[in-house]
Amino acid sequence: MAMFDYFPNYVWNLTVSIALASGAEIGEIMDMCQPLLKKAEGGEDAGTRDFMTEWVRVADRLAGLAAEEEAAGRLFSAGDKLKRAALYYIMAERMQGQGDPERMVTYRKGLACFGKGTQFSGETVRRLEIPYGDKVIPVLYTPAEGVEGPAPAVVYLNGLDSCKELLYWSYLPHALAKRGIATLCVDQPGTGESLRLQDLHAHFDSEAWGSPVYDWLAAREDVDAARIGITGISLGGYYAPRVCANDPRYAAGAVWGANHNWAEVQQKRLRREGENPVPHYWNHVMWVFGAKDMDEFLEKSAGFCLDGQMEKIRVPFLVTHGEKDRQIGLDYAHAAYDQLVNAPRRELKIFTDREGGVEHVGADNMTYGRNFIADWFADTLGGRTAPEGVAATVTETA
Repeated sequence: MAMFDYFPNYVWNLTVSIALASGAEIGEIMDMCQPLLKKAEGGEDAGTRDFMTEWVRVADRLAGLAAEEEAAGRLFSAGDKLKRAALYYIMAERMQGQGDPERMVTYRKGLACFGKGTQFSGETVRRLEIPYGDKVIPVLYTPAEGVEGPAPAVVYLNGLDSCKELLYWSYLPHALAKRGIATLCVDQPGTGESLRLQDLHAHFDSEAWGSPVYDWLAAREDVDAARIGITGISLGGYYAPRVCANDPRYAAGAVWGANHNWAEVQQKRLRREGENPVPHYWNHVMWVFGAKDMDEFLEKSAGFCLDGQMEKIRVPFLVTHGEKDRQIGLDYAHAAYDQLVNAPRRELKIFTDREGGVEHVGADNMTYGRNFIADWFADTLGGRTAPEGVAATVTETA
């Protein structure tokens, strides 16, 4: 199993793979990417402005077509195009270095298209806000399906460079919903709207915002406060265990990609060991952390290590990781699992070539990670793993 290698560098291929997993059309991908092949030869940073130009060109075209369909009352068709436009805007923005004057224009287009696109498509997801000091934490809430009374729920955290819309398009919320579990995709400090529109920066003590998120979700009438789990993707693989370790009200935890010692990963990246997730990497992380220079960033990121934290987790916990993750080494998954000494149930799942999902957070194939994690939460929080009234059949083989 391998990631789709269209370009000669990992970072650009990662972006294309995420887009394909999130609902992009391959013909539109080719339309956007063919003019960029020569630009990609200059490395992961060069040509990112050209990347934005091509992806925004197609997104603008889709938004224009959707406006015509909206005027004709064909909202399902308009919604389909608006969702893809939102995806392309968001992926184009993600590739830029902080300070690009078109970055926020493109991001706001993505937010607007996502909101209208999901509404026109009849999807149940809704953007809501959680009070956080004098600001808010924006979230996307997807309710459980087919549940009478309060349902279990899972808080779903971003990585370093993702946003709540991309979390939604990982389709884990959809997989959980049909298993009878609600999902809250979170733009925590340092990500998405929290960073871009409110200047909320990342910090290592994620329980500072993880506990208010629990309070808000537990207060909902359609959520069972005793059955709230937490998970995270990529750097969320650091945040989620840290929250779980310091707020015992969470009933279970899981990581989609173990990120046990992200502080150490920064030292490896300084030595050019492993791949970066985004172009203009050091520019990006300094923005995320609100650091004026590299020294301040390294100081602020030094706390991102889960040694001494995993031992505090006393609820069921799942660690997953891709066998060939080129960003975060497999040894971090084993370190996280080994330190879960007080969890009443712990599980380690390494995705191999047999099933796929071997790259960072399953960039080569996200279906395996999302289904495994969704089933694990269904088993742990009291959801379902099959449709009502449908029994599995076992075929005997000679």
